[in-house]
Amino acid sequence: MNLMVGSGRIRILLIALLISGGDSLLAQEIYKADSSEIRFFSSTPIENIEATNSTSTSLLNLARNEVSFRVPISGFVFDKSLMQEHFNENYMEAEKFPYATFKGKLSDTLDLCKDTVYHISATGLMNIHGVDQANTYNGIIQSNDGKATLTCEFKVALADHNIKVPSVVFANIAKEIEVKATFYYVPFEHE
Repeated sequence: MNLMVGSGRIRILLIALLISGGDSLLAQEIYKADSSEIRFFSSTPIENIEATNSTSTSLLNLARNEVSFRVPISGFVFDKSLMQEHFNENYMEAEKFPYATFKGKLSDTLDLCKDTVYHISATGLMNIHGVDQANTYNGIIQSNDGKATLTCEFKVALADHNIKVPSVVFANIAKEIEVKATFYYVPFEHE
């Protein structure tokens, strides 16, 4: 009888260890970025346009070698409020298409428990303005003390995502927009 009680305690102890061990394994496989900066730049002879967004989120799933992010379109901040209004209402139609997203497969297996730098690429679908485009994007992931930073630069062609620019301001906006993105990751923890 005493053996059964002991055996039951061992089972409970093993279940508790598995559950807590599972959480720590999961925390090492999934990283979440709540802190980010997305910056875009449009350069033309007439005018330069720049905006930043610090409201984006991202997940790194190391078990599946996947990365995804979601960028709220209305989160972009411009120096001129009129530019911001035109961007959200006329060009990006933020009410109809509130987010830009990406989901892709990483080119390499990452171990973010090691302090190292990875030159990686991700191949997947970028959705902007309701239009999916398959592409491969290059970036750098630097891990340090169990945290990671992803930086990448790429260009987005307005025509690829059916973003129309009125002829009145066509010369003011570049056909390709330069984008710089930085995401700061920490291990994901269940609440």
